[in-house]
Amino acid sequence: MATTDTPKPGSTSGTKTDTKFDAEAFAMNVARAMESGGKALAAYLKPRETGEVQDRPPAELTEVVKTFTSVAEYWLSDQSRASDLQTKLAKDYLDLWGAAARRMAGQEAQPAIAPSPRDKRFADPEWKSNQFFDFVMQLYLLTSKWAQELVNDAELDPATRRKAEFYVQQVTNAISPSNFVLTNPEVLRETVASSGENLARGLTMLAEDIAAGKGMLKIRQSNPDNLVVGVNMATTPGKVIYQNEMMQLIQYSPTTEKVLRTPLLIVPPWINKFYILDLKPEKSYIKWCVDQGITVFVISWVNPDKKLGAKSWEDYMKEGPLTAMDVIEKVTGEMKVHTAGYCVGGTMLATTLAWLAEKRRQRVTSATFFAAQVDFTHAGDLLVFVDEDQIAALEQDMKASGVLEGSKMAMAFNMLRSNDLIWSYVVSNYLKGQQPSAFDLLHWNSDATRMTQANHSYYLRNCYLENRLSTGTMVLDNTLLDLSKVKVPVYNLATREDHIAPAESVLYGSQFFGGPVKYVLSGSGHIAGVVNPPASGKYQYWTNDNIKNVSVAEWMKGAVEHKGSWWPDWREWLGGLDPEEVPARSVGSEALPPIEDAPGSYVRVRA
Repeated sequence: MATTDTPKPGSTSGTKTDTKFDAEAFAMNVARAMESGGKALAAYLKPRETGEVQDRPPAELTEVVKTFTSVAEYWLSDQSRASDLQTKLAKDYLDLWGAAARRMAGQEAQPAIAPSPRDKRFADPEWKSNQFFDFVMQLYLLTSKWAQELVNDAELDPATRRKAEFYVQQVTNAISPSNFVLTNPEVLRETVASSGENLARGLTMLAEDIAAGKGMLKIRQSNPDNLVVGVNMATTPGKVIYQNEMMQLIQYSPTTEKVLRTPLLIVPPWINKFYILDLKPEKSYIKWCVDQGITVFVISWVNPDKKLGAKSWEDYMKEGPLTAMDVIEKVTGEMKVHTAGYCVGGTMLATTLAWLAEKRRQRVTSATFFAAQVDFTHAGDLLVFVDEDQIAALEQDMKASGVLEGSKMAMAFNMLRSNDLIWSYVVSNYLKGQQPSAFDLLHWNSDATRMTQANHSYYLRNCYLENRLSTGTMVLDNTLLDLSKVKVPVYNLATREDHIAPAESVLYGSQFFGGPVKYVLSGSGHIAGVVNPPASGKYQYWTNDNIKNVSVAEWMKGAVEHKGSWWPDWREWLGGLDPEEVPARSVGSEALPPIEDAPGSYVRVRA
């Protein structure tokens, strides 16, 4: 779930510096940089020498080669087609060279291509004012455009096209001139102004980050200073009232005299930790719910290790939401709960609802889904990583450790927005030598969790690969699941710029539930579109009751736009279903006394 909507790290000023270059200091800083480079190499090699890390060609490499081979075969299979392709690129290069020559002669010359106004890589004025950097930038942009057209104009099956588009984007992002010292004007200015101290600092951070990643580069996206779970984040008062080997159940302390009779159970994703919904108090969805008079219970999933590797989707369901419902009944006396599931936690919630419906158990009053999918036809870029060969290879890798390391899933999510979440930090951290600022959301994003082999394999195969939940062919606990039997009211939230659970996918999935569904589209993406407190006054959301057989584009034509956060709309919807109130409840009970303060100990375990 780990792709986020955040500002890019700070950059140096675009103004010229009058700082005198110090050759002696530069030599010293180069020496420091080389020393740190040696430490980085040692940090990379040490776990390989001890056997902690075994280098094997990544399974994705096979897919990349196979995909690019398919593209090449299309163009090379026809001589005239290949010739036209080469001619077009050659003409673009000649036009660029001609424009550069005219500019060097002092003549006016229109650029052959210009970057998008939203492309922050080339925002520095010197990319255009300096002839060398302008030429390098345009050469890169023309080549990237040509590479993308290679894919767009080729006749490929949908799966191969999706992979080719994704892989080309990753390659072109990686080779951007902004990612290299000698072709980035900001980095060159900083290097001259600081006599190379930026490179010394940057390589020191590189060595630290490789060591922190145990031989793999773990890019720091946030300064951890003053960002401690339970101290600066996840501080909403509450208690852990129950725990098993899969989860801790947290009940939060009331802040109102009366509360809704029906409590709320939140099922977060286990791919990341629950405190995305309880960052700083002013951003906390959990605190806001408590202040709105709701008795809130949240599952905090374990960060599993090898001994839990056999824990399956069924185990997560039974020891997670089903057990939580039993505990909530013992504590509050209420047999039914409102439920909310985020991302894959929402997919788990949907399977739980279908299982309960098949068993004819009445445990749920309503279901809310935050950027969650129940149908994976339009699952977006993550489908690039899912086919039989890739899943089989991943399963083979997971056998040894019993889990999928969180860093691997985090990297997959970061690649969905690699310019923002990978390369901007490479430039800022390691070339400019800038320590990233303390940012709670990015700190959470880097706090990855592991996934058990059995559960992750079931999820990839039954959801992404075979799409069994929406088609009514998923079997869980020897029970065939049918979403059409889920009759509880559903509030189905999608976010407009979501790369993980695309709005189209969430809308299409709405039709499979058997009860009333309110589809709501929020501005921004997978994180900021959900974690959008009313006080911030940011973004907007859209509503439209027509959700049958329409695309998001068609749905938007009849949608009503509302400024600000969707949270108050959801609270009004929830109260309309079951408005009865009771005196605020104390935390825990005589039979289930508090175990420890929220956010508990499970959330503190780092991968």
